Amino acid sequence: METGLPASGQTGHTKREPQVGCLDDTGGAEAAHLANGENPEDTRPQDANHGQLMASYEGKARGYQVPAFGWRICLAHEFTEKRKPLQANHISLSYKIKHLGMGLRYIHWWYRKTQVEKKIPFIDMFNSVPLRQIYGEPHPSSALLRRGCPPGCPLGGIGGGTITRGWRGQFCRWQLNPGMYQHQTVMADQFTVCLRREGQTVYQQVLSMEHPSVLRSWNWGFCGFFAFYHALYPRAWTVYQLPGQNVTLTCRQITPILPHDYRDSSLPVGVFVWDVENEGDEALEVSIMFSMRNGLGGGDDAPGGLWNEPFCLEQDGETVQGLLLHHPTLPNPYTMAVAARLTADTTVTHVTAFDPDSTGQQVWQDLLQDGQLDSPAGRSAPSPKGAGLAGAVCVSGKLPPRGQCRLEFSLAWDMPRIMFGAKSQVYYRWYTRFFGQAGTAAPALSHCALCRYADWEERISAWQTPILEDRSLPAWYKSALFNELYFLADGGTVWLDVPEDTLPEELEGSMRQLRPTLREYGRFGYLEGQEYRMYNTYDVHFYASFALVMLWPKLELSLQYDMALATLREDLTRRRYLMSGLTAPVKRRNVIPHDIGDPDDEPWLRVNAYLIHDTADWKDLNLKFVLQVYRDYYLTGDRDFLRDMWPVCLAVMESEMKFDKDHDGLIENGGYADQTYDGWVVTGPSAYCGGLWLAAVAVMVQMAVLCGAQDTREKFAAILSRGREAYERLLWNGRYYNYDSSSQAQSRSIMSDQCAGQWFLRACGLGEGDTEVFPTPHVVRALRTIFEFNVQAFAGGAMGAVNGMQPHGVPDTTSIQSDEVWVGVVYGLAATMIQEGLPTEGFQTAEGCYRTVWERLGLAFQTPEAYRKHRVFRSLAYMRPLSIWAMQLALQQQQRKKGSGPGAQQNPGLNPRPPSSPEDVPEGPK
Repeated sequence: METGLPASGQTGHTKREPQVGCLDDTGGAEAAHLANGENPEDTRPQDANHGQLMASYEGKARGYQVPAFGWRICLAHEFTEKRKPLQANHISLSYKIKHLGMGLRYIHWWYRKTQVEKKIPFIDMFNSVPLRQIYGEPHPSSALLRRGCPPGCPLGGIGGGTITRGWRGQFCRWQLNPGMYQHQTVMADQFTVCLRREGQTVYQQVLSMEHPSVLRSWNWGFCGFFAFYHALYPRAWTVYQLPGQNVTLTCRQITPILPHDYRDSSLPVGVFVWDVENEGDEALEVSIMFSMRNGLGGGDDAPGGLWNEPFCLEQDGETVQGLLLHHPTLPNPYTMAVAARLTADTTVTHVTAFDPDSTGQQVWQDLLQDGQLDSPAGRSAPSPKGAGLAGAVCVSGKLPPRGQCRLEFSLAWDMPRIMFGAKSQVYYRWYTRFFGQAGTAAPALSHCALCRYADWEERISAWQTPILEDRSLPAWYKSALFNELYFLADGGTVWLDVPEDTLPEELEGSMRQLRPTLREYGRFGYLEGQEYRMYNTYDVHFYASFALVMLWPKLELSLQYDMALATLREDLTRRRYLMSGLTAPVKRRNVIPHDIGDPDDEPWLRVNAYLIHDTADWKDLNLKFVLQVYRDYYLTGDRDFLRDMWPVCLAVMESEMKFDKDHDGLIENGGYADQTYDGWVVTGPSAYCGGLWLAAVAVMVQMAVLCGAQDTREKFAAILSRGREAYERLLWNGRYYNYDSSSQAQSRSIMSDQCAGQWFLRACGLGEGDTEVFPTPHVVRALRTIFEFNVQAFAGGAMGAVNGMQPHGVPDTTSIQSDEVWVGVVYGLAATMIQEGLPTEGFQTAEGCYRTVWERLGLAFQTPEAYRKHRVFRSLAYMRPLSIWAMQLALQQQQRKKGSGPGAQQNPGLNPRPPSSPEDVPEGPK
């Protein structure tokens, strides 16, 4: 079925796995190589499977101004491959026996957390979120809900909470309480269309494929074969061809996600613009009704006391009407606003209250009678205990023959004051800077959304169009690049105002811009994953941070200041760590914390929610801080930031020195999983941590020059010289860098992430010429080996790069993580390939992940941390895949080197000429 999308340039993948030579053989197959400047699109055949997601579509409508690029799917599509979250039965018996102690300690901790403390574990291994590709399961306590749904573009800006409307039209994933998710579809939350000819209703339909047991008087069961969904975040389009009516509806969903905007990007709003096209010869009246339940129908609603009221706000010549749904449940009360724009050509009506658990006959008949609602005045009575409450807003307009009309809705929610799970401190969301803290902003938010969305769309188009129109980029990449950004808003994200009196005074001397940065741009936090509930998990943010620093650089700097603050503090409370069983402090001074805390506790005040390992002894966290500091300086040119971070970098590198036990300039891993691969044991010098170490040392040399610290520069230059020699001598085997230098089975494993240090150096404008750390021929040879073995020899080259591959061509199964594909790691690997002149290999490697996640497994807008070749995935909706923006940075850097191409001009968030001499940066401490 034709979809209107350009061919993506899919690489041809064979169904059988290619033959791979043993690495000990000199005649092993070499990976295909594309010289610099060749087009990764033009050299590959068209994707024969492109449009499979639209194969079920039987309509002819293309929709109103639906873009060419993005993720498109017919509402009737069914994914054939069913996967489950990783569970104990997917783990080998030998692994279970080896980690029996950890398992018992986890069970004991889980029981205490859930049954005694009545809290939700930060990682709940017994209750993973299942994959909902099509329909959810009936909610155990109520027929008005369905558990889960296939998600789509989330509504809501950054940090104000999100509401996800799935690609089948259900409102199904809710994150209103900060960092805490509820996966359930509320059946009353629907759009309904009514068509009238010559004063008679001729068609009235709920635009949902569901057949629920509530609201049975409504006409459910829209035929999904005549509708499709198209997503290009932060917008989405749903096109409905109304059978037999010669009418097409296009619902355009808009959220204000605007790069470099620190006001509107924070607003908790979404807009639904309905463009209605009449292909017939008769005039019509069209009405769209937007109904919504007050609350989600669960325990938060049970106490009752919910109430609705109509409102009308006229301001600057524009009128917005709608309903306010007041939900006063503590500790985080909120008001939802369902609103519509009143124009000279439209009529806005409403019903203030109806029972969403009833048959819904009164509301249905009200709309059926004249295409409008009765619009009673006054507020509703408070809902009784255990009773549901809903309301609806309707917009009506005239539709001329062969003509078009537009109906505009907004959804806004005002939860200005929040408390995290410990309920010990009150915070205010960032948007309250502009709309107040009183909890009465819902009408103003609605008015703002409906009057400003056209401007938002112009800014979104100006941002996206240069990339979308770049013919050298494959179509799948354009979809992935923008759609993966959903996680910046829907990662349990919070963006908080920081009152003056909450900032520490003792650090003003050493970090002069800390207070101004946090006051001017607020405090930002996002989860490691919707299932791995820890804010700003730093080893993962290392990958994801490219999206933040390129698009909202001030939020990245704010996060870095918060991390620096936490680094200089300590929490000597002792606790038992689950993997080792040993007790150690929660947080030691002068080491980077793993995370900034759990939203079910008190983040920022109590850091390191993660307690599987004692991360004070992890080898990568300190190094990732140093690398990100310099990368952020390089991309922003912020000299004050570099000056403030320099003492912290010195402190964490001094802490890291102790891991170089033999003083050869190279750190050693400790014989356990002491880095981001927290289930993959590594011993002695290693490709991953050793590479990060050398990259961080090289960056320290650069920063010392910029800060005028000559003695420090010489110290780190000497370490770098010794370390480079040791790294090459101990780890390079002629084809790639060994996983580690131990005698264990995994020592010779080909790690897909072995070039992470070089990746970051290149992102910082280093790693070549006078600043070369890793010999360029070795880097390129290692990348080709990874492509040959981890990519092409795994799943026919169609699923990305497996984390570890044995040199004889089979996945490394020595750990629970070595035979997984980590999507965010793959995107970082692809960026490295692009940096090193291997764009064809880079795009093919990344494409495998996109095709697997978005087209094969039905994981759109919930990209997981990991999947295996068969059967399972792990940790839905994860932070790390935001690293796809590292690919975009690599492309822009390559294009700037050539001095031409759209990417040379389209340069979001990048400083064109970072300072490079001591005169450019105020002198720092020596």
